[in-house]
Order: sequence, then C-alpha cells, then structure tokens
Amino acid sequence: MAHPVRQPREKRPTHSGDGHLLTNIVAFAVMFILFALSIYSLTFFEKTNVWPFAVCLTLFFLAFWIPQTILGRSDTGPRMAKGDRKA
Repeated sequence: MAHPVRQPREKRPTHSGDGHLLTNIVAFAVMFILFALSIYSLTFFEKTNVWPFAVCLTLFFLAFWIPQTILGRSDTGPRMAKGDRKA
C-alpha cells in the first residue's frame, strides 16, 4: 500500500488542574470560606470599632491572593520572560 501507516496519537496535553478534582474542590472551598467570613465580619462593624473592617480586608485579600500567587502559576513568570514557554 502506498499510504503510510498512521502512528497512534500521543496523549493530549494536560492543562492546569487537569486530574486534580479533589484538590481543586478543597482549595475552592477554603477560599470561598475565607471570602464568606470576610463578608460576615462586616456584621460586627461599628463606627467606633475598626477591627471588623480590618479583618474583612485581610480575609478578602487572602481569599484572592492565595489562589493567584501560591496556588497559581506565579512561579513560571521568570522562565516565561526568558522565552521558555513550557509550563
């Protein structure tokens, strides 16, 4: 036969979080709890007491900062700046 034999395709590339369902669910639950607690802390806010607002800002900051820096791909920034596109 004149047709070349097809080689089996390689496994498709894995994407961020692929195959880590339980880890993703736990991380989402923890961050959502931090976010919900930040909103709940505002129920204790009074104009004479600023601590609930400070707690709210801290928890809100952590709920968004942890996934974007610690759990995210922030460690690949220096490599990507050099032109290495492999994750």
